[in-house]
Amino acid sequence: MSVDRRIETSIRVRFEECQPGGEIRASAFLRYAQDAAWVHSDAAGFGRDWYLERGLTWLVRCVELDVLGPSGPGDTLSVSTEVVGLRRVWARRRGEVLSPDGALVAAVLTDWVMTGPGFVPVRVPAEFFEIFPPVPDGFDPARVALPPTPPQAHLRRFHVRRSEIDPMAHVNNAAYVDYLEESLAEAGAGAALDLRLRRYRLEYQQAAEPGAELMGASWRDDDGWAYRLSDASGVDLLRARFSAVPGA
Repeated sequence: MSVDRRIETSIRVRFEECQPGGEIRASAFLRYAQDAAWVHSDAAGFGRDWYLERGLTWLVRCVELDVLGPSGPGDTLSVSTEVVGLRRVWARRRGEVLSPDGALVAAVLTDWVMTGPGFVPVRVPAEFFEIFPPVPDGFDPARVALPPTPPQAHLRRFHVRRSEIDPMAHVNNAAYVDYLEESLAEAGAGAALDLRLRRYRLEYQQAAEPGAELMGASWRDDDGWAYRLSDASGVDLLRARFSAVPGA
């Protein structure tokens, strides 16, 4: 089967995806990127049944999201996704979200890891390399490094809600952006969250399970904010950084 490395699809912004003031929530962009990736995978012959039959699934390991412009309820956005890297157990996708007038609203770079039973990483099947040949330069999977949580960090304890669980029976990757923003808002970063141009970098360590008790820690760091999410035993689930888009 032949399919382009890059495809586009249209998505209409729903009212409940927007925050006070009318602009779309950052987490919605990750949901759009995920939806576009599934459309692309289906077009390439790798639908949900294909994965189920082989006991395979993709998990998001790292995301870099740049929010670059406004969008609100009722807007029909153009969402693109492109396979820009493929290696061993990894795939990298670049996504762009354009407004109705063609302006760039958001850009998303996502590193996915192929997993088998028990969500253990496995090699990407050869069929993928036939359809999406690796680019010459390759890529190094992204990481988010954090120092130890400082004593002055703002702590937020909460439980996973049923509405945050996706078909994989764990918290969907987009929900972690909401966790991050809620913690930063409590820590005093409200003005930063209102910036028109802002960057989110998230590295997912382990999945949060239904009903789990979680602890979010946020603090000022370098030119922005750092965030660590851990479970009740102190194991890191997410490491993240938030800042203005460099050069903005």
